[in-house]
This record gives sequence, C-alpha cells and structure tokens, in this order.
Amino acid sequence: MTVKAVITDWGGVLTSPLNDAIATWLAADQIDADHYRTVMRAWVRQAYDGEGTNPIHGLEDGTLDPAEFERLLAAELLTVDGGPVMAEGLIARMFTAFTPVEPMYDALRTLRAGGIRTALLSNSWGNDYPRDLFADLFDVVVISCEVGLRKPDEAIFQHAVDLLGLTPADCVFIDDIEHNITAAEALGMRGILHTGPAETLAALRWLGLSV
Repeated sequence: MTVKAVITDWGGVLTSPLNDAIATWLAADQIDADHYRTVMRAWVRQAYDGEGTNPIHGLEDGTLDPAEFERLLAAELLTVDGGPVMAEGLIARMFTAFTPVEPMYDALRTLRAGGIRTALLSNSWGNDYPRDLFADLFDVVVISCEVGLRKPDEAIFQHAVDLLGLTPADCVFIDDIEHNITAAEALGMRGILHTGPAETLAALRWLGLSV
C-alpha cells in the first residue's frame, strides 16, 4: 500500500483524551458522574448503533443548534446534590480541559513536509477548534456540522477523500472511535484506532511513513 494522505480525527487524537476532559468538567461543575455516564452512554449507543436520531446526530450534522443541545443535555443531568445543571456554556465547559498533543501535531507537520497530504475529519460538538493552526497542519479540513454529514456515514469519508483528490485506498484514517475506523475501512482506507500517540506513530511508521 502506498500512502498518499493521512486523515485524522481531532478530539481524543490531536487533543488529550476525551474521558479526561469530561472527568475534569464533571468535577468542576459538581455533576453526578454516574448519572451523566448513564445518559450519555444511551445517547452515544443510539448515535452509533441505533436507528432513528437523537441530539448527538443533530449536533454533529449541524441540524441542531448547539445551544439547544446544551439545553437538552442539561435537562437530563443533575448535580451531586440533586440540583439542576446550567445549560448556557455547557459545551465549552465540557471541553475546556482539552490540551493539544504535540507529538501528533509534530507528526502531521513532518508528514506534510515529506509530501504526504493531510486532512482533518472531525465530528463537531459545537466546540472551538484551533483554526489558526490549520493552515500549518492540513491540506483539507472537514468539520461535520459545516458539511451536513457526520462520521460514521460513508459520505463524509468520501467527501474528505474527494477534496484531497485521491481514492480511499490512498488514505490512512486515524480515530479513537472504533465505529469510525470500521466505516473508513469499509470504504477502502487503512484505519488506525488511536489509543495514544506512541501507538499511532508506531502504526504510521509500520506503514512506511516518516513521522
């Protein structure tokens, strides 16, 4: 396989792990963590495994305003003393503990310098991205709410590949969610399930890439 492009997720791959950020937010807002996990586990399961739609679908594909998602999620949550959770600014608070994973950023810059094309393919939760860094990191940026599609839908993967001017077989896709890796592989990409920067960089080297 000759790799011509590397396509990567953002949250949990180019940032510190999602679970760590969520844990920090739950503690800071004094939210009942067990209750949050019960609610979110059901929403995520339906978003990836179930039929129909739920607020995650709408948030990610841009059909649900982030403020409405915040209201819907806050209504499902409780603080540790049984009180309500403030909806306004909830998404920003959820992701405030995200920090960049510099080895992954460095790898993308090295890949581009070596002639490999790079792309961001991210399911947005209405969160802020470090867009000032994008020109240095990516040839193509695909954010779900901006294109009306979401992973693991095949169409969003194909959209990213088309923008790169390549075929799926030319591309490696990195994500920390197995459903998304499975979808990318079904389209013909090589998938790397991200569990940490060291493991992902080793996988890229195994594919013959210099990072």
